[in-house]
Amino acid sequence: MLNIIWLALIVVSIVVAAINGKINVVNQAAFEGAKTGVTVCFGLLSILAFWMGLMRIAERSGLLELLARVLSPIIRLLFPDVPNGHPAIGYILSNMSANLLGLGNAATPMGLKAMEELQKLNPNKHVASPAMCTLLAINTASITIIPTTMIAIRMQYGSASPVEIVGTTLLSSFGATIVALLLDRWYRYRHAKRHR
Repeated sequence: MLNIIWLALIVVSIVVAAINGKINVVNQAAFEGAKTGVTVCFGLLSILAFWMGLMRIAERSGLLELLARVLSPIIRLLFPDVPNGHPAIGYILSNMSANLLGLGNAATPMGLKAMEELQKLNPNKHVASPAMCTLLAINTASITIIPTTMIAIRMQYGSASPVEIVGTTLLSSFGATIVALLLDRWYRYRHAKRHR
């Protein structure tokens, strides 16, 4: 569906530009956009490589395992319908750890693997389970301690103080996560009440 929306936007913009005789502006914008995209990606590579390296060090030193143990009671509370020791728990913990460090690119594969494992537990394969909805809510609104990607983008564009967004990002992501979890609990309660 998203591909169709993007295609429609591109086609409409080209048609409108052609009607107004400004097709060269669209061409120029397309090439400038591609150039900017490549430049931003190269800027992000350095900071992502740095944080991924730190993440690997944290993993090998046992810090991630410690973080997983600390987060484990929270996971049990948030995902009561996932059995202890299920592979989904490990993927959820990895996803949450990466999101805490602002590594959305690293969190995505873990989130997808967690969804795969949660789908195996799902009795109705055509409807997302409550655990899947909880994971989606947490992943979307995740508390971010260090917004790594945004810091990298701000550095790339020459911000005088690229890390000044840490406090506001922490506050807003914390608020978003609380709201997402409250809504998730409310929907779970309604779902359970309806199926009694």
